[in-house]
Amino acid sequence: MAVYFDHRIEAPESSVVPSQLTWHSALPVLAVASSSPATGGNIDLYLQQGEYVEGCHVERPHQPTVLRWHPTKPVLALGWENGEVVLLSHPSGDQTVLPSTHAACITLLVWSSSGSRLVTGDQTGALAVWKVDARGRLQGNHLVKHEYNKPLTCCIFRPASPGDDVAMLARASVSGDESALDMFSWKGAPLKMGPQEGLAFYVSTADGKVHSVDEHCKTSTLLSVEGAIKKLFYLEKREALAVITETLMLSQFTLGPEGGAQEFMKVKLSSKTGQNVDIVWTENSLLITATGEQVIRLWDLERDDNYVLSLDETVGFERGEMINCVSYCAGKEILAAGTSHGRIAMWRMVVQPGSSKGDTKAQWKLQTPTEVEGNVTQLQWGSSLNLLAANNSTTVLILCEHVMSAHFSQQVAAVQLTPAQLSIAQFSTGVHLALQSDIHIKGVCVTKDSVTVWSGKQVTVYELSGTVLRSTGSFPCDSHVVAVHGENLYTVEPNRVQIRTPQGTVKQLLTFSKAEGNPVLLSVCGSYLVVGTDTAHIRVFDLSRRDAKAHCTAKNLADQIANLGALRSVKCNANGSQVSILISQVNGRPDHKVYFYDVEMDTVTHFDFFTGRPSSGFQGTELSGRCPVSHFWDESESRLFVCETVPISSESSSASYLDMVRTVVDVSVVTLFCTQEHGLLLQDCYPKPPGLQALLALDVPYYYFSCKPGEGDPELPDLPHMVSRRALRDFVGLENCEKATRDAMLNFSFYLTIGDMDEAFKSIKLIKSKAVWENMARMCVKTRRLDVARVCLGNMGNARAAKALKEAEAEPEPEAQVAMLAIQLGMLEDAEKLYKSCQRYDLLNNFYQASGQWQQALETAEIHDRIHLRTTYYSYAKYLESMGDKTLARAYYENSDTHRVEVPRMLQDDTSNLEIYTLPWSIYKWWAQYLESQSDMNSALHYYECAQDYLSLVRVHCYMGNIQKASEIANDTGDRAASYHLARHYEGHDDIKQAVHFYTRAQAYNNAIRLCKENGLDDQLMNLALLSNPEDMMEAACYYEEKGTHMDRAVALYHKAGYVSKALELAFATQQFSALQLIAEDLNENSDPVLLARCSDFFITHSQYEKAVELLVAAKKYHQALELCVTQNLTITEELAERMTVTNSKDLSEDARKDVLERLADCCMRQGNYHLATKKYTQAGNKPKAMRALLKSGDTEKIVFFANVCRQKELFIMAANYLQSLDWRKNPEILKTIIGFYTKGRAPELLAGFYEACAQVEIDDYQNYEKALDALTEAAKCLSKVKDSSTGQQEVRVADLQHKITLIKKFVHARRLYAEDAGEAVQLCESLLEEPELDPAVRIGDAFGFLVEHHCQQGNFQVAYRKLEELQKLLPSQNVRYYVSQASLQALQKEMGVPMDHGDTRNNVEEDEVEEDLN
Repeated sequence: MAVYFDHRIEAPESSVVPSQLTWHSALPVLAVASSSPATGGNIDLYLQQGEYVEGCHVERPHQPTVLRWHPTKPVLALGWENGEVVLLSHPSGDQTVLPSTHAACITLLVWSSSGSRLVTGDQTGALAVWKVDARGRLQGNHLVKHEYNKPLTCCIFRPASPGDDVAMLARASVSGDESALDMFSWKGAPLKMGPQEGLAFYVSTADGKVHSVDEHCKTSTLLSVEGAIKKLFYLEKREALAVITETLMLSQFTLGPEGGAQEFMKVKLSSKTGQNVDIVWTENSLLITATGEQVIRLWDLERDDNYVLSLDETVGFERGEMINCVSYCAGKEILAAGTSHGRIAMWRMVVQPGSSKGDTKAQWKLQTPTEVEGNVTQLQWGSSLNLLAANNSTTVLILCEHVMSAHFSQQVAAVQLTPAQLSIAQFSTGVHLALQSDIHIKGVCVTKDSVTVWSGKQVTVYELSGTVLRSTGSFPCDSHVVAVHGENLYTVEPNRVQIRTPQGTVKQLLTFSKAEGNPVLLSVCGSYLVVGTDTAHIRVFDLSRRDAKAHCTAKNLADQIANLGALRSVKCNANGSQVSILISQVNGRPDHKVYFYDVEMDTVTHFDFFTGRPSSGFQGTELSGRCPVSHFWDESESRLFVCETVPISSESSSASYLDMVRTVVDVSVVTLFCTQEHGLLLQDCYPKPPGLQALLALDVPYYYFSCKPGEGDPELPDLPHMVSRRALRDFVGLENCEKATRDAMLNFSFYLTIGDMDEAFKSIKLIKSKAVWENMARMCVKTRRLDVARVCLGNMGNARAAKALKEAEAEPEPEAQVAMLAIQLGMLEDAEKLYKSCQRYDLLNNFYQASGQWQQALETAEIHDRIHLRTTYYSYAKYLESMGDKTLARAYYENSDTHRVEVPRMLQDDTSNLEIYTLPWSIYKWWAQYLESQSDMNSALHYYECAQDYLSLVRVHCYMGNIQKASEIANDTGDRAASYHLARHYEGHDDIKQAVHFYTRAQAYNNAIRLCKENGLDDQLMNLALLSNPEDMMEAACYYEEKGTHMDRAVALYHKAGYVSKALELAFATQQFSALQLIAEDLNENSDPVLLARCSDFFITHSQYEKAVELLVAAKKYHQALELCVTQNLTITEELAERMTVTNSKDLSEDARKDVLERLADCCMRQGNYHLATKKYTQAGNKPKAMRALLKSGDTEKIVFFANVCRQKELFIMAANYLQSLDWRKNPEILKTIIGFYTKGRAPELLAGFYEACAQVEIDDYQNYEKALDALTEAAKCLSKVKDSSTGQQEVRVADLQHKITLIKKFVHARRLYAEDAGEAVQLCESLLEEPELDPAVRIGDAFGFLVEHHCQQGNFQVAYRKLEELQKLLPSQNVRYYVSQASLQALQKEMGVPMDHGDTRNNVEEDEVEEDLN
């Protein structure tokens, strides 16, 4: 709650009458225009507490008409009735008179948004535009002057269009937007980097016209309305112009881009005629008018809504009090109104959770009025949100908002009512006192014996003795904060705290170093004083002795708390061991944490209300997303701490924290236990009750709140009205308990919070009061501790509640169990919340019904518990019936769909209403039964027919002897009950045929079968038995078997009934082979193995081997099935193989299972089904055989896959050997796979052999000795890894391989050397030919061919020919053309004249084939 200090302006002359006032938009400077009979018109400036500003007095013999401040500079424009315009500068007092332009009374003075233009206008219609520089000084003569020849009434500047978004243009430019790129170039127009000043404006005249003046001061008529224009407003969101005339006709016009205006709305505003009208326009399109009535009217132009706000006599207003003027503060969202009785009414906008501003008038909350004298004619909010200027026709008062001072200590509370009045309450005695001070109270501090108030300039101390307040001391002091302990007062001044007597004498000084800063915060709790400084240092002092002693060294919190801007509040606990701190961050925003400084441990911890840490097992999310605004310690219990919190969304607004507590609905009071051993433990989260304001203190067993008059504790009417107290959760019902019980309850709550149940029960074991145990049981509902609740109920002796709690343990949700405890303790609201939280709407529905809340029960059933909806309707109908409301009960019986029985029962004593009800609601059957009971058969038949009750129709017709009609009804409708009744009737009259027919229609086959057997109707018996159940089929089959005829029917019925063994026996006995085959088709592995064996033998005998195999498999005789497949050469399909694959170890042992699988695979191998054989070998675990089967299939892809999956050396080698049989020379992938498999198979010897084969292929097919050399080198590496055997063959093989490598290296070297030194290369080749074992390492033909080629190129054809002949002698069976090029051979033939076609025909043929292959 806030109070307003009123400061009268210090006017230099007491006789002046104020006429106008205006605040500067940014500075706390007020300009007041007044008139005096002696001097004429005056203009004076005042500061925020009414101080007169010397040197800024303007005096003229004429009256001032218009005052307007420059929007940013301290320059005031003054308009006088003689046409003079003066610019007054603050604080210098310089006056600048504008050049004489106007000759009539000034009516317009309007600055542009940034102050670069000033528009002046007069009564004759002359308008001038002036240019002003950045310092607020006039620049030359007027820019333009227009004559409108009518009095000018209003002028507004049109806001500038928003500037270009530079970041958006930059992104567009990078993405290739050329138009955006052009805007950055120097060639185009300059880029608008920010908001521009709008220089166009609209001006209105008394004849109802509005003229538009553009940036270049060119004027044009925009629109015209009827009557003189009183106000102009611009609606930025709609880009529209609102015009209000003298007759309060509101018109709205849309403004086109070309300058035209189109009217889209016109409405007459309600008002009282003949009075001055005060009109206020807000930024959110709210139009507020005061017309001298008892109400103010509001129009929301955005939502097209309107409503009124009126004065309330219960708050302090008088009947007939009129509202003269209004002013709206957008920053605080407060609407102020001045009344004719000298009061200022204020409405504060209160936003409900989940709603938006401006929705309903209920969001405006009327505050307690502020009293001023006289008739308030003008109001205006100042630049500071806490300043309000009021003109009461005799003087001007500046109202400065001050947060209501309040304090509680030692069972004494003081709450500020007015700037100089306090309400004092002594809770220990119930005494209520009023204190009227002679100073403006800015703070108050109370003890059990004194009340101390201060104004920031003076301190006054009052002694509190019984019902008397006596002033004991008053002294000047500039301290803005004061603390009291005993007889000592603590005040602050720079770098020290003064300890004074009540008369102001300084007894002791507590000094602070320069680094520690200036004390700004004081707080006393118990015998300890905590001091906070402007440099974020805290110090704690012990006040228990004669002189204050330091309890700890100064602590710099800035070292412990990141982002600390300033301290907001510091409080210490009762034993001085803990200090709680609220801070503001560097950006000025309040921190979401409460910090705790442990004096002994010198550590800082915190509780974060944004995240709700630590949770301490507390259920719920009430703490997340909140911010602390005030905090207190209990004066006697050092562990107990309380904090008042608001939601983050409220904290982030511009309002002060007490504004939040006052206006926000969702305020929570959080109680914590703070100990050195256990840290911070959440004890309770208590929503602040509605009607209460700020939290004052915590003093077990109560919270203390300030409240408005009349909103105190309704249960304690004798207590003062400004303070209300609420019991802590643990002390509800124990408010008046003695100290021992109170301490025991606190210890119990503390140990319960930390989970130490032994200590918790130990602390209360001596308590015998049932009220205490009941209170603890209630506490268990909050803490959800059912184990503790059981003990409490036992001590209470509440057996019924204990039994209900025991039964509730069957519910899976803990909340549902706690809800039952709450119900037993009468905590119905808590039970309701718990059921909702665990979403047990069925139990919630039952709870509502049991508590008589039928509407909530119905609503719950309809929305959440629809499975019990009809039951709920029925229960409610029974309740209504018991209450005598039969009409409504009938409706709910109908909703529950039980009306056909329940409503006739309810109305059975009221025959007339019963008939009226039953017929329209189709309860024909009940009515027909009633008529039948009255022997009115014809009418009963009619209503039975309406009810479509065919059984009753047939029954009545049979009773009346109308058998033919009854038969028609049964045949036409097919109703089973009717057919059965008619069949019984026919059977009774020995009409067997008709009886069997209607039994069949009624599907009563057993009765029909019985009649057929008794009367020998064998043909119908078979059909009826097949339609009936297995028991009837069995009975019919026995009948046929006993009779000895129609044995095929007996077999079929036994089979159909599921008695397969009986059917087979009968089929074998009577040689029913066709039936036997039909039965065998239904046999499977679940059939009797003996039957399966007999059937298989039967099929083998009749050469149906495939069916016999299937039956043997079903009988699990796999070996016989396999033998039959082999002997009869039956193809084993994959399906049959899967059936023969045993997976259950119960059927066969593991060895037997593998044996079956291997035999099955062997059969598949013999049949050539290699893939299936592979699969079965694999399942049998014989992977080598599986690989052999797969190798036979020749499926290379699967062979490679299987080898990779099995990863066995033997399989890798087998796969590699197989792959060598393929054309690996042309497929490099196969080549890589072979090498990889030999490597994985760890067969270096085989891999070496493969490399040797590769080398030989390179030599034989491609004469590529280089690749052959590489392959042989790899082979040598592989052989080196082979472990040598005892025979020494390995060494021989390695030596042989090395010899080959050496020879090939020489030959390769010779061929490479030929290009550089042909002679040396030839000699090397000649020496190679002399090697004894040159071939097969280097083919002799390749060496001779090299020499022949060389000699041919050198022209030594004779030598070449000799070499060629030598080659032919060495290789007589081979064609030399394979080693010597065709060109060399042709050259030899040409030079030597010898044909080169040696060799026989066979060789020629082979040569042609080789050439063809090579090509």
